[in-house]
Amino acid sequence: MANRERYVATNADHGAAAEVAPDVAPRREFAGKTGYRFVILALITIVLALSSGDRAAISVAGSDMSKELGISSIEMGYLFSVFSWAYVIFLIPSGWLSDRLGSKKSMTAAIVVWSIFTIGMGLVHFVGMIVPLLLALRFLLGVAESPVGPASTRVIAAWFPSSERGMAGAIFNSAQYIALALFTPFMGWLCYTFGWEYVFIVMGVVGFGIALVWWLNYYLPVKHPKMNAAELDYIRAGEGLVDLEGKAVAEIDGTKKTIGLAGIGMLFKSRMLIGMFINQYCVSAISWFYVTWFPIYLVKERGFTILSAGVIASVPALCGLIGAVSSGFFSDFLLRRTNSLTFARKTPIVTGVLLSSTMMLCNYVDAQWMVISIMSLAFFGKGFGNLGFSVVADTAPREMVGMTGGVFNAVGNTSGIITPVVIGYLLHSSGSFNSALLYVGAHGLLAAFAYLVIVGKIRRLHLSDISHA
Repeated sequence: MANRERYVATNADHGAAAEVAPDVAPRREFAGKTGYRFVILALITIVLALSSGDRAAISVAGSDMSKELGISSIEMGYLFSVFSWAYVIFLIPSGWLSDRLGSKKSMTAAIVVWSIFTIGMGLVHFVGMIVPLLLALRFLLGVAESPVGPASTRVIAAWFPSSERGMAGAIFNSAQYIALALFTPFMGWLCYTFGWEYVFIVMGVVGFGIALVWWLNYYLPVKHPKMNAAELDYIRAGEGLVDLEGKAVAEIDGTKKTIGLAGIGMLFKSRMLIGMFINQYCVSAISWFYVTWFPIYLVKERGFTILSAGVIASVPALCGLIGAVSSGFFSDFLLRRTNSLTFARKTPIVTGVLLSSTMMLCNYVDAQWMVISIMSLAFFGKGFGNLGFSVVADTAPREMVGMTGGVFNAVGNTSGIITPVVIGYLLHSSGSFNSALLYVGAHGLLAAFAYLVIVGKIRRLHLSDISHA
């Protein structure tokens, strides 16, 4: 109760001034502050790792599953893609729902529902109509997992001051790499030892456990029963939105208005947000090249065997993980040294995406070790420049943090639909990967342009400002 009483008193003293914060938290000492914000960060990282593992379960179980159930390669391709369609379509509505319900309720419901669908995929052979049912379950899995990004963006905005959001966003994003390292071997063991259906059943049961852990341990900063007032003050002083729950009502022109899905249009009135959206699309396009075509490039264009390509492809992925984690700490270091949120976020982002464009140099070298070195540098840069969730937490209107995160994520994931297809056409027309690498690498240059020219100063947006833009 003490921290909540102190919060009310502080807001009463400062009034509207509490809504306006500088680029960085004032340099004050908050002696004896607890560290429960890192427990919350661990929770959202675990949830993202689980969701990444669940969506990849079919790739682990797919070989045995297709043999036993008679699923063709074309049908399996549709099963892979239907998740992305649902995920992109429902990211924006799920962001709106996260703003309405808050992160605690929306995330708990999402984990429970997608865990049910995951278990259902392990039981389809008992029902019949296997491919249509799997398509429906994969689509529903994409719908159910769509709140993870928007709800987690709200968590980072509420629990972390500006001076630590780079680190928080980077560690959160690293969960996608962690999932590959932890859940993939585990699911492979389940498939080999017990059968493909147990991959889905066990992962679903694990999901129920994580949903319970989330429900019992997630609180808003102002409601946390164990954190002390010093940590609460520290987060608030750094522009942490410590009471960010149920903020779907905004005051515009002195009138309180409920923010519905139509409010998305206001986000596109902000030049800063448009630049951020363009950047995220470009960074995601580079990611989808690595996820889809990179191993094929190594085999067909560079002469690696299938076995060696699988091992070699993990080297750039590891470099991407190193880049993703280090960029957050570097950004927060710059913020503490310069007191400029704009400089601290733009420097690693622009540096990283420019490094990612170096993949185009592979067209001009022949040695295999040089190709892998260049690709590793490019993927390190892609990870180093991927601070998008941190910047959304820094900038989104407090009434629309979830919705802004949903739009941001939806625009980015649209590249997962476009990029693999464009590369396929380029390969078909040219017979080589040269034009494909130029196409993907150019996204790094466009991403840098978006932040250098379009974004401008990075700051917290207020709906009263952009509603008249």
